[in-house]
Amino acid sequence: MPEQPQILATLKEYFGYDTFRPLQQEIIDSVFAGNDNLVIMPTGGGKSICYQLPGILLPGITLVISPLIALMKDQVDGLLANGIAAAFVNSSQNQEEQQDIYKKLLDKEIKLLYVAPESLSFLDTIFSQIEISLVAIDEAHCISAWGHDFRPAYTQLGYLKNKFPKTPIIALTATADKATRQDICNQLNIPKAIQHLASFDRKNLSLEVRPGNKRIEQIFTFLSDKPNDSGIIYCLSRKTTEKLAEKLKDKGFSAEAYHAGIDHQKRSQVQEDFINDTLQIVCATIAFGMGIDKSNVRWVIHYNLPKNIEGYYQEIGRAGRDGLPSSTLLFHSYADVVQLQKFADMSGNKEVQLAKLDRIKQYAESLSCRRKILLSYFGELIEKDCGNCDVCKDPPTFIDGTVIAQKTLSCVTRTQEQEPIGTVIDILRGAQNTAIQDKGYQNLKTYGIGKDIAWRDWQQYIIQLINQGYLEIAFHQNNKLKLTSLSKKVLFEGEKVSLAHLKELEKVKQPVVIQMDQGVAPDLFEKLRQLRLELSKEAGIPAYQIFSDATLREMEKFRPMSDEEFIQINGVGRQKMQNYGYQFIKEIISFSQEKTKKKKKSSKKGKTHKETLALYQEGLSIEEIAIKRQLASSTIFSHIQKLYEEGEDIDLKKFVNTEDIKSIKEAKEHLDNPEGLKPYFEHFQGAIDYNTIKLALAVLEQGTVSVNDE
Repeated sequence: MPEQPQILATLKEYFGYDTFRPLQQEIIDSVFAGNDNLVIMPTGGGKSICYQLPGILLPGITLVISPLIALMKDQVDGLLANGIAAAFVNSSQNQEEQQDIYKKLLDKEIKLLYVAPESLSFLDTIFSQIEISLVAIDEAHCISAWGHDFRPAYTQLGYLKNKFPKTPIIALTATADKATRQDICNQLNIPKAIQHLASFDRKNLSLEVRPGNKRIEQIFTFLSDKPNDSGIIYCLSRKTTEKLAEKLKDKGFSAEAYHAGIDHQKRSQVQEDFINDTLQIVCATIAFGMGIDKSNVRWVIHYNLPKNIEGYYQEIGRAGRDGLPSSTLLFHSYADVVQLQKFADMSGNKEVQLAKLDRIKQYAESLSCRRKILLSYFGELIEKDCGNCDVCKDPPTFIDGTVIAQKTLSCVTRTQEQEPIGTVIDILRGAQNTAIQDKGYQNLKTYGIGKDIAWRDWQQYIIQLINQGYLEIAFHQNNKLKLTSLSKKVLFEGEKVSLAHLKELEKVKQPVVIQMDQGVAPDLFEKLRQLRLELSKEAGIPAYQIFSDATLREMEKFRPMSDEEFIQINGVGRQKMQNYGYQFIKEIISFSQEKTKKKKKSSKKGKTHKETLALYQEGLSIEEIAIKRQLASSTIFSHIQKLYEEGEDIDLKKFVNTEDIKSIKEAKEHLDNPEGLKPYFEHFQGAIDYNTIKLALAVLEQGTVSVNDE
């Protein structure tokens, strides 16, 4: 094992640092001692030095397994620039280039060799002729089905310990929850690996979450005081990255899209320009940023809700790596959740992915300090709120939740930490279902002690307790609730717990003041009643299930003409707003125009449709047309449908997701009775709304779409 002065001299000579960051020294000493190690260190924490420095001083070669070609090149370029002999082998090279590397390996001219997992088998012959002193597995979470970025090629890596039993293995990742950490060690055949967990607390990052309406406008506002700062916008789809980059360019920003569908040369150029500060903004899918050591990214925006907290944390971790204040902004919407649920359905571990999606959704809707949620998710518990997230800056009203917390934690204790949220709530509320009776939970002391609190309210309180670190979810054990070290303080040490008042959950935005009472309008009520009847026949459900007479009477009186006003009507929830809002608003607007300008009704109606058509032909989206015309999005949506029905050249594919069309096409082929909209709505359990179903069926009738389109 090298002496300490030699280690510090190597750190200074090759990496330019006089001292180690937290945990680095400890990890490096463990590697030199011949131990297997698992390193969980957030992005920017200095993971690479933990194997690169030993790689310089160990006698043989350090083998580094890395998942991405771009990541390898970036790492090797950085090492070569520091005077360290390094190379990579992957599918981007020709045979001649690879043979040259093999010769250098045999001649002991290379100290660190980066290899993609898929290329390992081609190097078996070389491995038998050289000395491997250390095996480093970067992005180690890729081996675990519990992880956020599972890659089947990683599952073969367990053989490395069998092949090199005396060689230490160091596995490294920026994010892994408890289940993933254990799974990594088991799969790599290093169950006794020493686990090193660095702090996940990045105090310099401000955290903010906003509802995903008018995202483009919100982004422009967000960037208004950051004219030259570098940033990344993460999107779910390739198309979104391209459209967003174009809109930013139109506003004068230096921006480019980055996704796997762009050719390799162009992607490399985007990455290079961003690293060199000649490109300000990258609109990217999640593939961008891994291993890129750019310290001055000042902000990160998530245009869509991420799949899980691990991915989100890793991506925001690319901001502010120089320690200076940096901003993060996350948009979330119901549509994002539906799309991510579909992705989870197609994954190999659907239940885990859905549970993790629930956690990021709870994070986005949270009334607790956001940093507390992130840190507790990774097992790091802090007691004070951070003061640097939107919840801390604009806190909700709190209640004393100590008794609620004590009842919950006591119930989890008495079930021996073997039940998920739903069962715990059923016990607290004294439910008499079979699941409770079969396990004898009706005999627990906590059975029925929470009857006075509604089921949904219990759910929200328990989510807050998880968010604050008093409980955790064991995803690898069917989402069972587990106690934490903070639980004991509440149960046995008299610690007080504050919970956000649940009324705050409804305050997503300030209530819109609806128009004044316009009085009765029998003609309008009859129009609304007829519309309800038509929609009920189309959907195959009773009319009252769409809206009650009382709700129609309220529409008659207050005549809402925008989404914001319509949602305020009693009996209108989010789902019904999505399914029927635009038709009823259209009818109310039509009635109002008829009443005030009877003579010009038909010409005005024609004109308003033509105005929408002209803007559509300019390439504007429904949201952009609505802003320009100062009308509700649902009104513009109705214009588009009407124009299509009148034979105008309208491409409906612009307004319905290709994945939805594909799903509806498959449903149409397999449903016993695909007549009307209701069979589809029930088939998708409400995940796809009636409007989308209607549009998708129209697109399929056109026969102009390929469900394989990107």
